[in-house]
Amino acid sequence: MLGSSFLLSVIGVIQILINAYMWVIIITALISWVNPDPYNPIVQILYKLSAPAYRLVRFIPTRIGAIDLAPLIIIIVLQFISILIGNIARLAL
Repeated sequence: MLGSSFLLSVIGVIQILINAYMWVIIITALISWVNPDPYNPIVQILYKLSAPAYRLVRFIPTRIGAIDLAPLIIIIVLQFISILIGNIARLAL
């Protein structure tokens, strides 16, 4: 009983972190439209947090004209991972 509660707690934390990272990706995509000050500390933090995910997706052609689909691909993958983790946890318990 205690082990299953711990597992559910860990999975809940992982899903919260995935959701927070999705928001980082969304905010970074929105910020990229307005050409922000690159020396702003918040912008620097957002870019540093989102850079690893963008590096993983950049090898795929993600542009259609002037539209970059990389944030959408990242969000879809993160959502898939979140659902997969939830389903695995439900099956394990």
